[in-house]
Order: sequence, then C-alpha cells, then structure tokens
Amino acid sequence: MRILKVKQGSLIMTGTSVEARACVDRNLQQGASTFKREFLQALQRSSEMGFLDLFVVAMVPVLKVLLITLVGLFLALDRIDLLGSTARPYLNNLIFYVFSPALVSSQLAGTITLQSLASLWFMPVNILLTFIIGSVLAWILIKITRTPPHLQGLVIGCCSAGNLGNLLLIIVPAVCNESNSPFGDSTVCSSYGMAYASLSMAVGAIYIWTYVYIIMRIYADNSAENTENVSIADSESYTEALLPSSEKSSCHDHSELPETMSEGKVTFMERTFWNFKKFAANTNLKKVFAPATIAAMFGFLIGTISPIRKVIIGDSAPLRVLESSASLLGQASIPCMALIMGSNLLKGLRRSEINVSVIAGIVVVRNFFLPLIGIGIVKAAHHFGLVGSDSLYQFILLLQYALPPAMAIGVMAQLFKAGESECSVIMLWCYVLAAFSLTLWSTFYMWLLG
Repeated sequence: MRILKVKQGSLIMTGTSVEARACVDRNLQQGASTFKREFLQALQRSSEMGFLDLFVVAMVPVLKVLLITLVGLFLALDRIDLLGSTARPYLNNLIFYVFSPALVSSQLAGTITLQSLASLWFMPVNILLTFIIGSVLAWILIKITRTPPHLQGLVIGCCSAGNLGNLLLIIVPAVCNESNSPFGDSTVCSSYGMAYASLSMAVGAIYIWTYVYIIMRIYADNSAENTENVSIADSESYTEALLPSSEKSSCHDHSELPETMSEGKVTFMERTFWNFKKFAANTNLKKVFAPATIAAMFGFLIGTISPIRKVIIGDSAPLRVLESSASLLGQASIPCMALIMGSNLLKGLRRSEINVSVIAGIVVVRNFFLPLIGIGIVKAAHHFGLVGSDSLYQFILLLQYALPPAMAIGVMAQLFKAGESECSVIMLWCYVLAAFSLTLWSTFYMWLLG
C-alpha cells in the first residue's frame, strides 16, 4: 500500500510538474506576445507622425537660420557693404550689450519660479552635463587634430554649447501641433513644451555667457596674436617709472592691511574681507561677468522673489511694460546673430585657416557622440527616479544633446577677434547637416519614448 501510495504520489507530483511546466510555457508565450504587441504599438505610435512630416518640422527652424545667414552674407558683399568690416563690430556690440541681456533676463524672469526649480531641477543639471561632456570631447578633438592655439577656444565652444534657444522654441510647438503627435493633446503639449523650451533657453544662456564666454576669452587672450600685441605694448612703455605697477600695488596692498594683522590678531571676517578686496583689485570683473550674465542674475531674482514677480511679470502686473519691452528687445538677438554669422561667412569662404578634420570632428561630436551619451544619461536619470515619466520632458532632455552649436559663439568670436571667419564655416556645415541629424534623432527619441 505504501509503495502504491508513493507511486500514486509520484504520479500525482509528475502530473503536477507537467501542468506547472505547461502553465509556465503559456505565461511565457503570453508575455512574449504582449511584449511584441506593445513594441509594435509603440513603433506604430512613433511612426504615425511620418518621417516626412518630422523632417519638415526639424528642418524649418534650421532653414530659417540658414536663410537669415544668407541675408547676412549678401549684406556683407563689397557691392552692398551694409555689414562690412566697419558695421559688424557695431552690430555685434548691440547684441552683446543690449539684445542678449534683454533676451536672457526676460526669458529667465518669465519662466523661473521656485516651483519650477523644484520640479524641473534636473534640466539645469542636464544642460551643464552637455557643456562638460562636450568640453571633454573637444579637448580630445584638439589633441587629435592639433588645432592651432587661437582656434582651441572656438572648438571647445562649438562642441560644448548647443542652440538651446530658438530651435527648441520652434521644434517643440511644431511637434505638439501635429495631428499625430505622440505627446497627447496639442494644447497641453504646447503649454508644457513652451515652458520646458523657455527654461532650457534661459539656463543655456546663463551657461553660454559664463562658462563658454570665460573659456573663449582665456584662449583668445593666450593666443599668439594677443601675445604679439602685448609685447608691442610693453616695448612702448619702457619710459614709465622705474617702480613697476605690480610693486606699487603690492605696497598699496600691504599699506591697506589691518594693523592687527601684524600683531597676529586678525579676525576671520577681517581676513575674508581683505582677501575679497585683494581678489577684486586683481580681477577684471568686466571680463568675468558678461552683460548677459548680470542680466541673468536680475532675471533670476525677479522670477524667484514673489513680490517682485507679481509687480513685473503677468498680464495684470502694474509694471508689465518692463517685461514686454525687454522681451521685444530680446527678440532681435537671434536674427542679428544669424546676420553676423552670415557676414563672417563671406570672409571664411574666401580664406579660412581651419582644417577639414576639425570641422568633421565637431560635426561628429555634436551629431553622434553627444546624442548617444545623452541617451544613457537621461535613461539612467529616469531609472534612478531623478526624472519623471513625462515623455515630453524626457524628449526635450534628449534633444538638448543633439542640437547644433549656439549662435552666440559667433558673437564671442567676433568680439574677441579670434576665428570669426572659421566660426562661420563651422556653423554653416553644422546647421546644414542639422536638418538631417535632428530629424533622425527626433524620430529615434520618439520611438524610444513611445
């Protein structure tokens, strides 16, 4: 009887294991079919918009920039001479001192709030990562191609700073307004998309006019041309007083030391104040803080301090005319930057010192390596809970890695007289190829987020 029971039990166990295995197989088949169905549905949703429609959406803002660039090239011709070598510095100074600060301050004041900083805090971090990673890749490119010293700052700027402003402001609403957009209702998508794009533009402008501005100025000051100018200036100043200015300043610094320092009784506040005073005396703050950087500080204060924001920002604000006037001035910065780029392009087409390998390297960095690295960063941030499940927000974060160089780099190159014609040649190739690369990456991003 025991043997029979054991055999019956074994038979029952064997039958149960067969049924369990069959159940597992059915579950695996159902899971595979479900995954296949969801994958096909996601692929269908991502392709509903159509490659041609997406190509047009991605091409239109780039085409606008190229058309305005051609206008600038036409105005720089010798027969026209409206944007020649005499007029370019004046227009460039208008952009640097008026248009760009107005654009940065108005965009930042209108989009930055304490609530947006709390919910969208990863976007400034993501943009900073694009600058840092682009700078590292640019440094590698400089070592490989042996870029001349006076063009190294330009290469770093083109690889690190993307066009986070007008391209996103055009691409995102265009994608949202399409009938087959994968981001849901067009009204909700447009409102959120414009907020994301405006924040991206404001934060990007801060990084461009601090990080890239300082780097390009340092490389421009250390270039061979500036070294020759300094040597000429030194040779003409041999008739000055025998006591060098550095010794005078050092004596002056020692005379301003607190009396207690000689006694060894300097407090922490006194030492901190003296160190700050010495730093300010030895630092040219005009070179560190560009007008757009100062404007960003004011815009940040206006946006985050609620009483000031209620007075200036909003349709019912008493001083809303200030914000609207700044916004109106800021709108002139983007077309003027494109005009400057076109006028410098004429000089670059006639004579350019930059090698083809450098241009190709910048194109590869911005159109291949940065987008691939961006996918890993955004996906990792989403996996660890740093980024929510909003597909439109993730789309903009990914798109920030695939944009062509910022046009403000051309303004800096013109301002520092360091590779302005070479910058225009780089911009021309980057923006021509961006019409295709933006389309491909946008299509892939939509499929990835679908």
